[in-house]
Amino acid sequence: MKVSFNGYGESVTTFEAADGVTVGCPVKMTDNGKVGPCSAKEAFCGIARSVRNGFAAVQLKGFYGNVPYSGTGMAVGLQKLGAAANKVEVTTTGKECLVVEVDMTTSTCGIIL
Repeated sequence: MKVSFNGYGESVTTFEAADGVTVGCPVKMTDNGKVGPCSAKEAFCGIARSVRNGFAAVQLKGFYGNVPYSGTGMAVGLQKLGAAANKVEVTTTGKECLVVEVDMTTSTCGIIL
């Protein structure tokens, strides 16, 4: 790739992490100040960048690369994305994100949250 989106508009906040939150995991709010993993193609609030001692640093805005995806329809442009099983998928009711790169070989994409 000839351009890099790394660092664009990043905003990261620390939350208490429920069981199952891992690095790279799209997360949803589960309680006051607490995030958990998504299931069933749910809208997500961000992606966990690090997890340690029961807390997760969650990226809420900006570019996040190499996000695993499943299903069909992933393409560059504005897409509504839902998350399940640590992957994102194009949905009709998910979080609207700007998909800026898609790698069909590795089934990963780069998104601006």
